[in-house]
Amino acid sequence: MRNAEVGTRNSRARSRAATPAIVLRVPRSAFPLCLVVAACTPITTRPDFRPDPRALTVVLDGRPERVTAVLDSLVAAESLEVAHANVRDGYVETAWYDTQAHRTRHHEREITNLAATLKIRFWADPWVPGQTRLTTEPVYRPRYDPSRPERDLEVIASKEHEGYKIAQRLVDKLKQKFGVPKAAQEQGRPTPPPSPSPTPP
Repeated sequence: MRNAEVGTRNSRARSRAATPAIVLRVPRSAFPLCLVVAACTPITTRPDFRPDPRALTVVLDGRPERVTAVLDSLVAAESLEVAHANVRDGYVETAWYDTQAHRTRHHEREITNLAATLKIRFWADPWVPGQTRLTTEPVYRPRYDPSRPERDLEVIASKEHEGYKIAQRLVDKLKQKFGVPKAAQEQGRPTPPPSPSPTPP
């Protein structure tokens, strides 16, 4: 048997001269190329868009991978179902959840109340070493249009929306679990009014 690219011949000692050689081509140059392509192709579960600027943000005293792992269990405790989660990416996304019926909706045809059905996305990004900047985005769709991308129809839930309250509860539980850095606490405090000038005698 002959390897046509390497140029070697494999044969038994007693093989007859009339036996035709079998040509075996091994495209060895393709293997390094496949490895390079695989190594350079990013694999992420995060969506190809950034969170809405109006989303909830908080800095936590914990690494992104720890925050993401805890989020996975907290979401389930709120009766929400995790649709996508990846500790390495620092991303968690729930399935659509009907806040009035208290049920997860897996298919479009199951959603009967668009205004009350939402999903929550979480981005856990590194801040300073040992800290995480968590962005929480509760969104719903006021209408359904199959001809348009889902993201184009999404709206951030208001503070009065039950979905926003669920998202806020999850953020508060994370604050209790990991704590908030002192610098972030001081930044979130309102600036005290200036002291009145002393009245001259």
